[in-house]
Amino acid sequence: MDAVKETNFEFPSQTGFYRGKVRDVYYFGNKMVMVASDRISAFDFILPRPIPYKGQVLNQIAARNLKETTDIVPNWLEIIPDPNVSIGKKCQTIPIEMVIRGYLTGHSWREYRSGKRILCGVSMPEGMKEDDKFPEPIITPATKAEEGHDEDISREDIISKGIVEEKQYEMLEEYTRKLYQRGCEVANEQGLILVDTKYEFGLYEGEVNIIDEVHTPDSSRYFYKDDYAIRQKAGEPQKHLSKEFTRQWLISQGFQGLPGQEMPEMSDDKVEEISERYQELYVQFTGEPLKKENSKPINERIEENILNWIRNQE
Repeated sequence: MDAVKETNFEFPSQTGFYRGKVRDVYYFGNKMVMVASDRISAFDFILPRPIPYKGQVLNQIAARNLKETTDIVPNWLEIIPDPNVSIGKKCQTIPIEMVIRGYLTGHSWREYRSGKRILCGVSMPEGMKEDDKFPEPIITPATKAEEGHDEDISREDIISKGIVEEKQYEMLEEYTRKLYQRGCEVANEQGLILVDTKYEFGLYEGEVNIIDEVHTPDSSRYFYKDDYAIRQKAGEPQKHLSKEFTRQWLISQGFQGLPGQEMPEMSDDKVEEISERYQELYVQFTGEPLKKENSKPINERIEENILNWIRNQE
């Protein structure tokens, strides 16, 4: 199956380029073209092989969710000219990831299991089991590193270090809680539980906008709602509809991104399995099958559609 590992386009009116863990970003003055590649990352490392259709799934779910949250906070997105491409406003990034957790799972569980009861300055109750629901969602921010690992940080440290002013941080917290509540409502309608997620914000002409993706399987974890209580009562692992299963596979292979650990090989079957899980989430989330455009090589299609957008700007 064709997949986008990376793009290396050179457009005539291009003013800059940035490659993130999973996105290639082309700048055109105050506009940015974000290409959702099929790269997949975990523990802040890019896995060796791209996952077919992953980029399209993320891009289209993000676009849907950005459209459905404009009543809460403005966002950067303006147009989707290709299944893997989003175009919109170039915002000044606020260097904090706003992570909100409704359930004790993933990173928070690993910290809790090690004996910690404070995460990013927020207390976690005693006596909880993996995947239990928190009494109230907790916000556990992280610094947004350009390279290497993002790191947990408390509200107090964010403000005291001058990373974000207190008034602006309070606004980010308010947006985060409202967005998470909306995400939970949408997920519930699709038979899912939005377990935790993260949001990134930026400034455009002085106004806070949400940037990047929203409620995708890369930025969020989902459980299936119908058997959550049954599995929890029985002490059985929850079925994740997110990339947490990829993290768990890496852990089972002895890799958590720590010094001296070697990234495991990915078989064709593993790549196909991960691709199918992403497509499954798309169907579960939208209620529609993923439309697969295979008429030409994917990188060629992406470049052509971006060029068409550029021509329309002239």
